[in-house]
Order: sequence, then C-alpha cells, then structure tokens
Amino acid sequence: MESKTTKKLRVFALVGNPNCGKTTIFNALTGLRQKVGNYPGVTVERKEGIAIDQHGESVKVIDLPGAYSLEPQSPDEAILRDVLKGRRKDTPVPDAVICVIDASNVERHLYLGSQILELGLPTILVLNMTDVAESRKIRLDAEKLAENLGIPVIAMQANSRVGLPQLRVAMSQKDIPISSHKFSGDETLEDLVEEADANAAPVTRQGDEDWEERLITARYGAIQELIDDSVDRTDPYAETGTDKIDKYLLHPVMGPVFLTAILTLLFYSIFTWAGIPMDFIDGSFGALAEWIKGIMPEGDLRDLITDGIIAGLGGVVIFLPQILILFFFIGIMEDTGYLTRVAFLMDRVMAKVGLNGRAFIPILSSYACAVPAIMGTRTIENPKDRLITIMVAPFASCSARLPVYIMLVAILIPGVAGLTKAGILLALYLLGTIFIFVFAWIFNRVLRKGERTPMIMELPCYKLPSLKTVFLHMFTRSWIFLRRAGTIILGISIILWAAYTYPKSDGDASLQQANSIAGKIGKAIEPVIEPLGYERRIGVAVLASFAAREVFVGAMSVAFNVEETEDEDETFQLTKDKLANATRDDGSPLFTPLVCLSLLVFYVFALQCASTVAITKRETNSWKWAAFQFGYMTVLAYVSALIVYQGGKLLGYV
Repeated sequence: MESKTTKKLRVFALVGNPNCGKTTIFNALTGLRQKVGNYPGVTVERKEGIAIDQHGESVKVIDLPGAYSLEPQSPDEAILRDVLKGRRKDTPVPDAVICVIDASNVERHLYLGSQILELGLPTILVLNMTDVAESRKIRLDAEKLAENLGIPVIAMQANSRVGLPQLRVAMSQKDIPISSHKFSGDETLEDLVEEADANAAPVTRQGDEDWEERLITARYGAIQELIDDSVDRTDPYAETGTDKIDKYLLHPVMGPVFLTAILTLLFYSIFTWAGIPMDFIDGSFGALAEWIKGIMPEGDLRDLITDGIIAGLGGVVIFLPQILILFFFIGIMEDTGYLTRVAFLMDRVMAKVGLNGRAFIPILSSYACAVPAIMGTRTIENPKDRLITIMVAPFASCSARLPVYIMLVAILIPGVAGLTKAGILLALYLLGTIFIFVFAWIFNRVLRKGERTPMIMELPCYKLPSLKTVFLHMFTRSWIFLRRAGTIILGISIILWAAYTYPKSDGDASLQQANSIAGKIGKAIEPVIEPLGYERRIGVAVLASFAAREVFVGAMSVAFNVEETEDEDETFQLTKDKLANATRDDGSPLFTPLVCLSLLVFYVFALQCASTVAITKRETNSWKWAAFQFGYMTVLAYVSALIVYQGGKLLGYV
C-alpha cells in the first residue's frame, strides 16, 4: 500500500510599509483563498492565503503586518521581525520575501527594504503604485535597480493588476536570488537592538548621544547612493494631484466640513439604507420559526429551536447589513487613502484627552457595533493607547441599543411629540459620546501619567479604490463578526430560553414565569433594582439583556405575556399597549417617565453585550481587563440611573 505524502508548499512573506498597497497585492494573489486570525499570544492579525504561481503550483503567502523598520516600536513590527528571523514556532520560516515599496517614495520605503535585504533571505522587490510615481514626474528604472541589488524588481500597479503576471513569474523561480548589497557597516541599529533585547537592557552608549541618528543617516545615505542612477525626478517640488486635493480635505475649515458630511452620510446609510435588508432578515427568521412550528409537534425541542436557536441567530444576523455598510465605507476610505486623513484631522481633538487620531476610527466604528470596532484598535501602535480605546469604545451607542431607545422613548414616554423624541435620541447619543472623552481623559491620567504618544503617520497618495479589495474586506470582516459574535449570543440565547422554561409549572404564563429560574432570579434581585424604580419583571428583562442589549425588547414581551405574531409591527403595537397599561402590585403605573429615563440612562452606560466582553478579552489577552471594563461601566450605569430616579423623586417627579 503506497503512502501518500503531502507536498510542502513554498512560503512567501509579503512585507512593506503601511499604505504601500501590500494588502491589495495579497488579495490579488490569493483571492478568496484566505484565512484570518490572530497570532497566538498577541493581538496582531494573521493573514495567510494560497496563491498560484506561473507554473500552476500552489504557494502559501503570509501577509505580515505593515512596519517602518525592523527595530520594533509596536507588536506589529515585533511580529514582522520575529517571523522573518524564524523565531515564531507557530509560523513557518519564509522561503522567500516579497518586499513591497511605494514607487513614489522609494527612499523612505527602502529603509525597511534595506534591512530586510540584509537578513539574507531570497527577495523579490515590488515597486508598487508606479502610476502615482509617474503623476509626480518620477521615472523609475526597475531593470537598473535589479542590476544594482542583484534580485528581481517588478514594477506594478496593484489596484489595476498591472505587473501581476510578472510577479507570478518571479515567484515561480526555484532559486530566487539573495541580495549581496550592503547598506551599512558591520554594526547596524538593528544589531544593537537585538543585543539589547538579549540582555534585557536599553540600547545606550556612554558619551555618544547621537549614535542612533548617525546610523539612520548613514543608511539613508547608502539608499540614496543606490537609487541615484535608477530614480529620476524631473521636478521634485511639482504640485501633485494629491497635494491639490489635500488643500481642501486637510484645510482647517473645509476639511472638518467634508468629514462631517461623510460621517453624516455614513450614519444615515447605517440607520436608513440598512432598514430594508434588516426587515427582510427579521421576516425570514420569523417565517422560518413559523415553518418549524408548523411541521414539528409542540414540545420543548420545538421551542428550543424556534425561541432559542433561531431567535438567537436572528438576533445577530439582523445587524449584518449595518456591519456591511460600515465596512464598505471604511474600505472605500482606506483604499482611497482618505482614512489616514481622518485620523490626521481628528488628532487635535483626540489630543485633548491624551489619545491620537488613530483612536477615532475604531470609536467611529463602535456606533455600529463595538465588536469589530475593538478589533479595529489593532491599527493603534501604542499599547496603552490601544487599551484606553478598547476601554471606552462601548460608550458609543451601537445599533443594538437603538431598539431599546425606540421602545422607551417612542412608546413608554407618553405625550411626547415626534421632534422631541428625536431630540431625546440625539441627547442619548451625545451623552455616550461625552463619556467616551471623559473616561479616555481619566484613563490617560491613570495609565500613562498624562504622557501622550505623538502620532507619526505617512499620508499615502490618493488613488481609485479597488472594489474587489473593498468587497473582500467587507466579506472577511463580516464573517469574523458572525463567527465570533454569533456563537456567543447563540449560546446565551439558549441558556436564557432554558431559564425561562424550567422548572415547568402548571398554570398560566405568568405563573410559569414567576416559578422559572429567571423569575426566581428576578425576585432575588428586587432589593438591588428597586432604588432605580424597577420591579421584578423589569429586573428580569434587564438581567437577560446583559447577554445582548436588544434582548431587552423581547424579554419585555415575554414578561408581559405579549403574543408573538408574524407581523413585527403588530407585535410591537401589542407590546406597546401592554406596557402602557402595566401596573405595580399596588395598582400604580409601572412605566412612569422617571422610570423610563432611569432605564435610558442605564442603557447608555451599561456594557450589556457578551460579545464585546469576549472580544475585549481576546484583544487584551486578559480576563482582567474584560472584567474591569464590564465592572466599571455597570457601576457607572447603576449609579447614574440611581441619581436620575432618586433625584427626580426629590424634585417631585414620578
């Protein structure tokens, strides 16, 4: 019997500076044959895929994090260095390197490129964005540069696939050359950093404070000498198209106006355009539940499938249109080069609380969903800045809060005009936003003693977006959201169903609810929630919604025995009528305006999302920070709701 052996795939490491077009090349090479995850032990994203070379053979491509040098200043750069040096047991040592540099900024990008070449790995150098270089009147001689370095040099326009076949041909070579070119002397800055890492000591030189600057200057000098005969600038000071656009988009007045318009369109689309597909998804899951009820006999198994599994999945999938729209906008802004300008514009605002402009992007994403937003903090280089952003991002009123807001504002507060309702909703969003900055300022003082990390970023040239890249970005991010958030909420939904169902009681639904596990828990927490104006039924709904905020609406329907119908609007109306007439045991109204305000304030601040807690744990690699985030936001929510309710009573409101 013959044993079959699996042929080992050649491994290519894709490296380069941020914004050099590396991800576009990775997507062009691998298409949908990608896997996205985290490197074990760190929060740095790991992307690898399978590409086909010119001979039709499969090769593995690892997209390593963007970096400016091999002297690590962030977890991303440390991963790059360790993978290239074969220090990570979870990642194979690359057989060859594809080093991507921006053809319009060769000197700056070759700083990292020169360090990589000196590692002695077979390397293919890619001069990407040659169209941008040409627009800046920069002429590149790829053949001359290849001759000087002794390695293949490919000129590319990755967004339009120009040069992609030539890259595949270069990857097909069995013996890719190793450059013998030297950019510095025997002792480099990278060598000194390696020595310092080994000795667990800082890099210092007694009596020589300028040694680091001199090493860097010497490397840039060697780079300039290398490219002197292969790069020609007709007019290095000529105004480019990017310069002309930035005159308006980075203008102190027009820049923020344009950004405000973009953000307005983003939020409008999230809460308006997403409505139709969200209604379709909600109706589809409702129809599926009704179909299951029609073909299965009554019993716990049917209820588990319809009220536990289908309801749990539907509660996650319904937000997918909003997530897709959010990632579409972010993908377009990122691929055109505008997203870095957003960070630049917001840097001055974020500086007021000790953060830099990069923190604005994940905070913006939190208004759709905190889960992908917290994942997005990986772009923040400083670990403390990243941690602070994770800790405050859930204050943004995500889309899951909206059903709760609408329930309490539009239904439970009687006699309020439509314009006033809109004003209350806006106030709730502003309240959460204000506390993002308040707690960012507090955490900055506590965690970093007021020291702010300056933001240093390279503004890339504007270019037309690649729709394939944008849609692939939407697909991969949305799948991660569904996989990570969906499994957690599904499990908790099943647990909640069981808590409302067992133990079984003879009698009507209210008796069943009172004797169930959830009912007994609600009774037990009454002494804690009574100071907030809540009673047992509200307490059970609030407790259930700690899994996911939107659970509150469904839990209220269950608590007040609202019959589920196929028409969502009809169910909503029935819930409205039930809650409007609900009374306490003494016959007094249950949902007074003061109770509603207390609930609204509670939901603005409380971290009621199991998915967010799980993602925080994953991104910080610590349950400590996840527990702290959950704890401090819950305490803030409780104290704020207590002040609203008890303060209102002291002022004579009910």
